[in-house]
This record gives sequence, C-alpha cells and structure tokens, in this order.
Amino acid sequence: MELDVFEILQKFSEQKTRKDKIEFLKKNSIPALRDVCRGAYDKSIEWSLPAGKPPYTPSRPESTPNSLRRQHLEFGWFVKGMKGDSITSYKRENKFIQLLESVHPEDALIILNMVQKKAPFKGLTKKIVEEAFPNLLKS
Repeated sequence: MELDVFEILQKFSEQKTRKDKIEFLKKNSIPALRDVCRGAYDKSIEWSLPAGKPPYTPSRPESTPNSLRRQHLEFGWFVKGMKGDSITSYKRENKFIQLLESVHPEDALIILNMVQKKAPFKGLTKKIVEEAFPNLLKS
C-alpha cells in the first residue's frame, strides 16, 4: 500500500537518529514529497498566493477524494512564473482552496506550511532535506 505524504512524514518523525531520518527520506522519495520540500525550502520558488491561511473546509480524513501523491502536480498553478500567471488571482486562490479541500487534512496542513516557506512537518529541516535529496534545492 502506498503511503500518503503525511504518513511518510509521520513515520519520518518516528525515526530515532538524524541518519535514520535521512535514510528514511531517501527510501521514501516520491515526487510529491520532493515537491513539498522544494516548495518550502527552494528560494527560487515564489508562491503567487496571499499570506495566511485561506478560508477552506478540510476534508474528512476517511473520505478524501484525492491524494497529495497526485495533486502535487497542481502546484504549478500557484508558483510565480508558471501556468498560474495566466489566470486571475481570484481563480488561482479558488484552485488553491479546492486543492486543500480535496486532500487529506494532514496533507493540507503540510501544503499550507510549504507555501508559507515554513517547515512542512516538524523536524523536516532544510539541512535534512539537502542531505536526503542532494541537488534538489537550487538555492
């Protein structure tokens, strides 16, 4: 069974040592996780979203319509200089709220931290990301 991003990060936080955490990330390196790490820590990525938490209704954990494993492909709508520049800020913000409402509530919190350039998950630092995924971050 494939783990969602929040499940990978929960198991990451259970690892005892820094070395174990890095190895765990390497073994569970999926595109969605790497995109979250880049979105949070790569200084070349600028989000085209207003600061703060948007008004959204978290999905029910037991009936999540989508997974961040697939929905991370939508991030391009919210990054400056990408496809989201072609739509109005209202539409872009609406798409963002739809994304948050379509994924597991724990994944939605990870996304919110990411776009605020905060650690997406407790203990997931920039240094750990750089060690686990060399060459992922451009700056």
